[in-house]
Amino acid sequence: MPKSLTQQTNSRANFFTGLTMISGLLIVVGLYMALIWAPEAANLQTANERYAQRIFYFHVPAAWIGFLALIGSAIFSILYLVTRQERWDIWALSSVEIGLAFFTMVMVSGPIWAKPTWNVWWTWDPRLTISAICWLLYVGYLMLRGAIDHPERQARFAAVYGIVASFSVPANWLAIRWWRTIHPAVVAPGQNGNTVGGFGMSDRILDTLFFCLFAFTIFYIVLMYHRINLENQKRQVEALKQRILGVRG
Repeated sequence: MPKSLTQQTNSRANFFTGLTMISGLLIVVGLYMALIWAPEAANLQTANERYAQRIFYFHVPAAWIGFLALIGSAIFSILYLVTRQERWDIWALSSVEIGLAFFTMVMVSGPIWAKPTWNVWWTWDPRLTISAICWLLYVGYLMLRGAIDHPERQARFAAVYGIVASFSVPANWLAIRWWRTIHPAVVAPGQNGNTVGGFGMSDRILDTLFFCLFAFTIFYIVLMYHRINLENQKRQVEALKQRILGVRG
């Protein structure tokens, strides 16, 4: 390996090592702001509602990263179909796995927040129904990859599936703006008053939300770097294994 390339690799590794540490610090600060620094939201009547509302600072950023990662995976899938370069398949897979993990956080934290606030764990309104479908679609993505052994065919089928599945993400975003739903539109609510629920947000609440969004975004970048490295190493090991088996055969 040329020295300059080695230096670039080491510089990138050092940069992401530092970014990993910064990401951890940002998450800790976000926890402090969400649980202690941010005031209680207005318009909430009971103590249980006020305590549960603090889930909001992680529920919304987790949804943001879930949507970002899944849309990113669709973009990487398109790039793979156009270029047939393996790295884009690796990026797409990594982004789906991270996005699905964050979206699972959304599916778990949402009912915990909803029960004391709206007195219901789950209801099959448009937003929640589309969320469940979206989650199942990406579980299906991973199952599809696991069911196909041929690497090139696996990558091609997964790319097409990932692009189609990604349409559930904007549908999820728009659901609370198209139909009346129990889920409030936190960002850019519609003008027709279709959504219900919600709470008053002061400046400190908004500051905490934006900080958590920033912290989770940095966390996503860090996770992508480490997951891509892990997948690269896995594929290198698999290729080496196949060469060894081929020589012995």
